[in-house]
Amino acid sequence: MRRVIRTATIDDLSDIAEVEALCFPAAEAASSEDFKKRLLVYPEHFVLLYEDDRLVSFVDGMVTDAPDLEDIMYEDASLHDPEGKWQMIFGVNTIPSCRKKGYAGMLIHKLIDMAREQGREGLVLTCKEELISYYSKFGFVNEGLSSSFHGGVIWYQMRLTFDKK
Repeated sequence: MRRVIRTATIDDLSDIAEVEALCFPAAEAASSEDFKKRLLVYPEHFVLLYEDDRLVSFVDGMVTDAPDLEDIMYEDASLHDPEGKWQMIFGVNTIPSCRKKGYAGMLIHKLIDMAREQGREGLVLTCKEELISYYSKFGFVNEGLSSSFHGGVIWYQMRLTFDKK
């Protein structure tokens, strides 16, 4: 089995939308059209893991100067600022048959490394309460309830801030 980690292109759109639909309930999942808008603006901020020719995991999100992840960011790709201070994480997706293999962790580490190399201040994500301890393992700190009501779910905002040199 050949495993490849790389950033996305617009050609990955159908694979990305398919994996998202497997990973999130319909009310929370981004649509193919949402992903198309994102991929046309910031494909280099999607980190994909393929096994042979099958996408099995990906992480994505925009970059912005805004300190908090807001629902409008999911819908409006034009809010992406290539010089922004914060790498947002919109989704961490691994197909059910490939979970518990460390794939999501590999991609989170890759995105953290990319954000550090790009001179960002850190990364921000929102998650459900049961995932707070998972993201804490990567250095994310729970900041409490998020202002997000995405998908009608309660979200917690977490932040990983890089040490200033």
